[in-house]
Amino acid sequence: VTHVSWFREGVKQEFNEDLHSNLIERGVKVITAAHALGGICSAVDKKYGGLSPGGLIANVLRTFCEGMKVAVEIALMATDAGYVKPGEDVIAVAGTGRGADTAVLITATVSRRFFDLRVKKILAKPIY
Repeated sequence: VTHVSWFREGVKQEFNEDLHSNLIERGVKVITAAHALGGICSAVDKKYGGLSPGGLIANVLRTFCEGMKVAVEIALMATDAGYVKPGEDVIAVAGTGRGADTAVLITATVSRRFFDLRVKKILAKPIY
């Protein structure tokens, strides 16, 4: 799962085009989508200085680690995009710009049914 275009100011797509093509050629499904817990909520947070429900949920997930928030988002985004069926168990591997450091077994769902998502097992996460 990659960031949407223009996620980083002035950069159309930060995911390397050659790597993207190579993955597609090998049969890997590459999903480009808005963050399930961000998007419009981030715009509201910035404009009005508050904290939206999506921002609150994201910050709670970050209490585990940044990768936990990302793992939950990519499970939602993959389901929203139709690559995963709601109710299907998936292993979401996530992290930050420094690399993957988190793996979570999740029962996936679509973002509009967020509270049906289940984190079944934390397989790996950084220790702080």
